Amino acid sequence: MRLRLIVGLVVVAMACLLSDTGNAIAQDSSCSLPGTLQTAIKTRYLSTRLVTLADLGKEDRAFFQEDHGNDCPGLVKVDFYGDGKPTLALVLVVNSGGKESTELVLAHEVAQKWETVMLDNAGASMPVVWSQGPGEYEEFNSEKKIRATRPVIVFCGYGSWQVLYAWTGSKISKIWLQD
Repeated sequence: MRLRLIVGLVVVAMACLLSDTGNAIAQDSSCSLPGTLQTAIKTRYLSTRLVTLADLGKEDRAFFQEDHGNDCPGLVKVDFYGDGKPTLALVLVVNSGGKESTELVLAHEVAQKWETVMLDNAGASMPVVWSQGPGEYEEFNSEKKIRATRPVIVFCGYGSWQVLYAWTGSKISKIWLQD
């Protein structure tokens, strides 16, 4: 009986050690990152994980799935720079001292290394990300427009706000689609 208990405890302890839950990036298949990017994210953004469908409230999950099926709400592949190199927009849940916040991070593979830049943060809300095609986008309540010649990134807190990011050839531009 004791031997069975000890073996059971060892198996549980090994599973906990191997899962690395403290710094885990979600392992949902739709939320899988390339291995080299996963390593870069774990190194640069400690105590983070991708937003998954499970993180979204019932209504937000329904909104997301209506337009994006079972895609990962915290990850989208996008040819943002128009160079054909792997580029991913990530929504990371950051756990800092027991408080959660979210960040939008853009990861771009250049010369077999991932370059990352934080584009935005959204406090404790659970936003999602997706990509839309090139086109003309207009900021709400403003005359500001972006004419995107490449796919854009949309960062969205359902029922609250929506921000669009576009590469203009020399910098990343941002407009509010909804606030």
